[in-house]
Amino acid sequence: MNENPNSLPLQQSPTPQGPVNPPDSPRPKKSFLARLAGALPTACVLVLLAALAYWGHHLGWALPTFASLTGKEAKENEDWCESHGVPESQCVECNPALLPRGQEFGWCKTHGVSECPWEHPEVAQLAGKQYVAQADLDRARRALDLLPRTENNSKCRSHQRRLQFASAEAAEKAGIETISVYKGQMVESVSAPGEIAYDQTRVARLSARAAGAAWRVVKQVGDSVRRGEVLALVDAAEVGKAKAEFLQALAQHGLKQGTFERYRDLFPRGALPEQTYREGELALREAEIRLQTAEQALVNLGLPIRAEEVKGLGPDEVRRRVQLLGLPEDVARTLDPRTTTANLLPVASPLDGVVVAREVVAGEVVDPAKVLFVVADVSRMWLTLNLRQEDAIRVALGQTVRFRPDGAEEVQGSIAWISTGVDDKTRTLKARVDLANPNGRLRANTFGQGQIVLREEPETMLVPKEAVHWEGDCHVVFVRDKNYLAKDAPKAFHVRTVRVGASDAHDVEIIAGVLPGEVVAVKGGGTLLAELLKNNLGEG
Repeated sequence: MNENPNSLPLQQSPTPQGPVNPPDSPRPKKSFLARLAGALPTACVLVLLAALAYWGHHLGWALPTFASLTGKEAKENEDWCESHGVPESQCVECNPALLPRGQEFGWCKTHGVSECPWEHPEVAQLAGKQYVAQADLDRARRALDLLPRTENNSKCRSHQRRLQFASAEAAEKAGIETISVYKGQMVESVSAPGEIAYDQTRVARLSARAAGAAWRVVKQVGDSVRRGEVLALVDAAEVGKAKAEFLQALAQHGLKQGTFERYRDLFPRGALPEQTYREGELALREAEIRLQTAEQALVNLGLPIRAEEVKGLGPDEVRRRVQLLGLPEDVARTLDPRTTTANLLPVASPLDGVVVAREVVAGEVVDPAKVLFVVADVSRMWLTLNLRQEDAIRVALGQTVRFRPDGAEEVQGSIAWISTGVDDKTRTLKARVDLANPNGRLRANTFGQGQIVLREEPETMLVPKEAVHWEGDCHVVFVRDKNYLAKDAPKAFHVRTVRVGASDAHDVEIIAGVLPGEVVAVKGGGTLLAELLKNNLGEG
């Protein structure tokens, strides 16, 4: 080796620490089991690769075909259609004469499907001649007019396809289960949260009409009351003063009336000066005005009385009646007129209902500004719904609402009012529903979910949700051929374009595309859809 004095010295590998075997020392021998264990992972990998190569070669490096699900694997020199998974001699796609196609009617603009059974019922896979009822056409029109529906592509050609199984057993093996198109109830609604409250036209917030002190409190929260029933008695000096004024005005009016009647007898005979007569007439008018003013003062306190009702009664009876004025007979019987004050002012319920709040105790000072009781008629309640603005455009007065309060059974009412403005905070629109509550089970301030019924069809066409598929351009169902159950008939399913409407947890409404009684695939429809899409892509 040529040495270069200017070259850098080579870096030396660090000297290993610890004892090392000299170069010429023999290596320790491994046992047979140790060598076998070391070769085992490599052997497993080689076995798996060999198995994969065999499997790939055997299947031609392809995934299982529809044929493996519909009947049997294709073999060389056998009568088998690889594209459609049935014997080629029985393939209705390759040999249309085996299952002749009917007349093609094309796209139906009215209902948005191809080969529309509403317009051409002969396309239905049903035995015998089919007729379309006007009620079915009206139902389809209502569904299409109510809301925008998912549209199918008019250029979709899936309806021209038919998917076939080699046998009924092959269809069963593929997991195909069918059901007839049936009629049932479908409700289309708008959902909105809501709250129950008292009907504000049936709620009374009661106060004393004059300042005073609570003399007696009769009713408690939860008590049922009738109209006119006394809830409490208030000792108000203003009431005593008004009663005294009425008694004075009544006595004064009686005196003036008697005097004027004597003047009226004397004046025509010239036994009385005209001036005296006129003064007597004026005094009577003034007494009448004072009496009317006293009557009105009592009316303003909720103690209506008319002088005609007590005229002709003795002074003691008049005084007793005025003293207990406004008190129901059952309450008046419990009071001793000799010791009871004339200042008593009853607080009575103006309606039949329930006491839902009480804010007074005996002896408490009260005034007209203080609410003493709240009485509500709970036979009817209000439900206020909060509608999203995009849903509110479909809501109208009179529409039925089904509401389920939290923890209670469903109730039903109708929309009586819709707000003309949007709530500033929630940006929702309020709608009010009148709810009957004859048994009193509805509670105020209860929340829940409401359904505003936009359309309710008692007999519309339904299929399970699993029966409807979106193939990229349109909704389709797989309709079983009407001769499917015949012994030698092709086991074929027709691809049918459908227009879907409302749905619930289990069913979907078919606005157009099939007729009641036609049999459609439910379970296993994914296998048929996969085959449809594969052929649409030109695979297979």
